[in-house]
Amino acid sequence: MKRFALPLIVACFALVDCHADENMTSPDGKVAASVFVTQSGDLRYRVQFKNQQVVEPSVLGITVDGVDLGNGVMLGDPDTSVVDETYVTRGNHTQARNHYTVSKFPVHHNASGRKYSLEFRVYDDGVAYRYVVPAEARPSKTAQHVDGETSSWKMMDGAKVWYFERLAKGWKLKSYAGEWMSTDINHLETATPANVGPIQGTPLVFQLPGDLGYAAVTKAALYNYSGMRLKAVGNRTVVANFTEGDAGFDVHGTIVSPWRVTMLADDLNELVNSGLITNLNPAPDPELFADTGYIQPGRSVWSWETLGLDTPETQRTFIDLAAKMGFEYSMVDDGWKDWDAPWDTVRSLCDHGRNKGVGVWLWVHSHDIHDPSNDYQQLRDYFDRVTAVGAVGLKIDFMDSEAKEKIDFEIAVLRNAAQRKLLINFHGCHASTGEERTYPNELTREGIRGIEVNKHKEGPLPASHNAALPFTRFVVGHGDYTPILYTSPGPTTWAHQLATLVAFTSPLQVYAEHPDAMMKAPVLKQAFPVMQSIPTVWDETIVLPDSRIGDVAAIARRSGDDWFVGVLNGAGARDYELDFGFLPAGTYEAVIVSDDLDAEPVELSSVGVNIKAKRKQWTTAVPFKVDRSSVDRSQKVKVPLAEGGGLVVQLIKQSN
Repeated sequence: MKRFALPLIVACFALVDCHADENMTSPDGKVAASVFVTQSGDLRYRVQFKNQQVVEPSVLGITVDGVDLGNGVMLGDPDTSVVDETYVTRGNHTQARNHYTVSKFPVHHNASGRKYSLEFRVYDDGVAYRYVVPAEARPSKTAQHVDGETSSWKMMDGAKVWYFERLAKGWKLKSYAGEWMSTDINHLETATPANVGPIQGTPLVFQLPGDLGYAAVTKAALYNYSGMRLKAVGNRTVVANFTEGDAGFDVHGTIVSPWRVTMLADDLNELVNSGLITNLNPAPDPELFADTGYIQPGRSVWSWETLGLDTPETQRTFIDLAAKMGFEYSMVDDGWKDWDAPWDTVRSLCDHGRNKGVGVWLWVHSHDIHDPSNDYQQLRDYFDRVTAVGAVGLKIDFMDSEAKEKIDFEIAVLRNAAQRKLLINFHGCHASTGEERTYPNELTREGIRGIEVNKHKEGPLPASHNAALPFTRFVVGHGDYTPILYTSPGPTTWAHQLATLVAFTSPLQVYAEHPDAMMKAPVLKQAFPVMQSIPTVWDETIVLPDSRIGDVAAIARRSGDDWFVGVLNGAGARDYELDFGFLPAGTYEAVIVSDDLDAEPVELSSVGVNIKAKRKQWTTAVPFKVDRSSVDRSQKVKVPLAEGGGLVVQLIKQSN
């Protein structure tokens, strides 16, 4: 890590009677932020991107113990420096660069006399700030009470905003499992039905006017605090909002708020490749993660979507199928604790999996381990038992909130799991805030509207939702969409289903489809070798130029010397021209899996396996065809895409 002193751009204090901005710029000079105090002593900030004001003057503030610490303040000279470091990451690429200018402003609240810090980081791809409020030295006071924040973003006019919407009262913000939609920023306050309300989950993603690029508003490093949502209040403004509402929440010791983040990108390629969210999280504890050998990305079979849990014999068979497919894991879902002698049965399954080279995951309801008493003794005892039977990880479900008590629980899970070398997959939860950098034993989390919705009454998922996900939900971190459901694909094709494996990032990919269908069904097995070869983490990612949020997602990813291209068509039939110019020099064998527009849609019964189809009208799909050719970076190929169609190309580097 390198740190350099920077000269102050503005020398004067931003006092009540001195209104000059304190200016901060990114290392490349493309991003700028400024903080200032108004005539009445209120904190404000603004953000510029390529000399355009993307975030107009917006309110700053946190209310602690009933005192609004953003109102009536004096702002002192900041301590300013530059940080430049790299670290190993996973998902879109293997190495991240954490390069930013940091300014720590001392703030004095006039009425109460309280002092705290306002910290800004300015990156080449965004701006983040947070509040650090020291605990008062009063013996009788055991905690500080956070009533809320006035943190806000007033976005530039002309921006189009993407948000997720569940369209069901009470569920919109519980599990983040909403369909991605869009509106003009001027209409966000009224875009959501009145019975659900104008509170949105993070991130909000903005397509900026003209060719300025993209922005996203979100949070990062969510620890010892409540998760922030965003309330649309009109006038192109969203304000921090919390699950606890007016009741607020307690924080013991110093308050260090999560980062309030504005991501910025020239194009979708920069947005997808941004490491800003993980950059804002602390590095992992070197003692807790002295041994990381157990943290292995991989693929998992899963019986739940096609058969339910069924019997221990079924789960034993799925372990055998995982081994046959070359998959690393098998997921045993809800209901196993109702088996006869459940722990002994699970031990037997884990032993069988170990002999087959397959790790076994177990599902648990969060309520069964959520008691915080005695430093989560209940959780620790449960984890000890899981370790004793030989499971490699836990899928923990139904938090359904980002209230502080749930956040505390999640971090307790990750910390205690790491102590026992257990992997974690959260479900029924909020989206990532980058905690997987600090706790790399979190292999994935849900917080996404995934393929299982296709068999629910509120399904199926539209193709446009899938074509939006790489540029919305996935820009903040990994997501367990549980991809591939050939037997219930909704209004998408099989090539579209296959392409989600390339387009969606999750170090743990849990496949929804029955393995027998993927391997043995005559109409599916021709694409199985391609599916079998798609990794879950990547060395390099390139978003191809024709991509548009919700319309088409075209992404090329490299693993070693080989590449994969995944294209998701979110709209009507079209011809897609794939330009291989992203390839390095050399010749590649191209295996092209595309929509077979000359074939009849295939019925579920033709797949050739016994699965549970709850809604038959969703069980037909355009099949795919597989072609092979030799290509290099000078070539282009035009491929017809069906409505809701897709394309996968495997590119295998040929030796000279």
